[in-house]
Amino acid sequence: MRARAHLVVACDPNGRTVVREVRSMAPLRLVPRRGPRDVALVHVVSAVTAPLGGDDLELRVTVEAGASVELRGVAATLALPGRHAGGSRALVDVELADGASLAYLPEPTVVTARACHESVFRARMGDGARLRAREVIVLGRSNERPGSLTTTLDVRRGGPVIKQTSRLGTHEVDASPAGLAGRRVFGAELLCWGEDPPGAVSADWWSLVPLARGGSLSTALADDAVTVDRALDAARSRHPGSAGRL
Repeated sequence: MRARAHLVVACDPNGRTVVREVRSMAPLRLVPRRGPRDVALVHVVSAVTAPLGGDDLELRVTVEAGASVELRGVAATLALPGRHAGGSRALVDVELADGASLAYLPEPTVVTARACHESVFRARMGDGARLRAREVIVLGRSNERPGSLTTTLDVRRGGPVIKQTSRLGTHEVDASPAGLAGRRVFGAELLCWGEDPPGAVSADWWSLVPLARGGSLSTALADDAVTVDRALDAARSRHPGSAGRL
């Protein structure tokens, strides 16, 4: 299956953020909801089971100058094997104009047995743009060995902010201290939202690290997604630019 969806968010003449354009294609269904006056709230709803092996999914998001949008999932994504050989791919491609804001908060992605999935989040940010992007990965369902996942975070703001690729699902690597230390849930959150901490902050199984070109990256490990979400929330509370604002 090949699916493309597009979302455009802008400010109206009164300064209110509005959804200007929505193009959905199964399984990517975009559902705008009433949110605060200055933020557009849009849910990403999977219309059918996806991604399956062979699926190629693409969501493009354009946030025009001064507009603000919160893009949320409503249920976990299951990466599943298909009937034929070949992996699946999901791309989220974001353009943030000057002064625009995006909070991208999908539900966890579960990488099931025999799945082979590639996930890419790519963003280009204008001057004064703000971005919060969270990803939580669960390696396999209960008592299930996972398939494989390649996930890439690629963000630019005048130059590269971060370009990071992680490959998960190899037992020997995931079990090692250099990998996931045997934990089955991994979380990461990029915060390009005002002031960054002066140095790295960490606690048990989570860390918050400022990046060289601005922005901060938090990571967390645990045995369940709820604990990882709470750890990422704890890391965000230590970020001076975004704590208490999102």
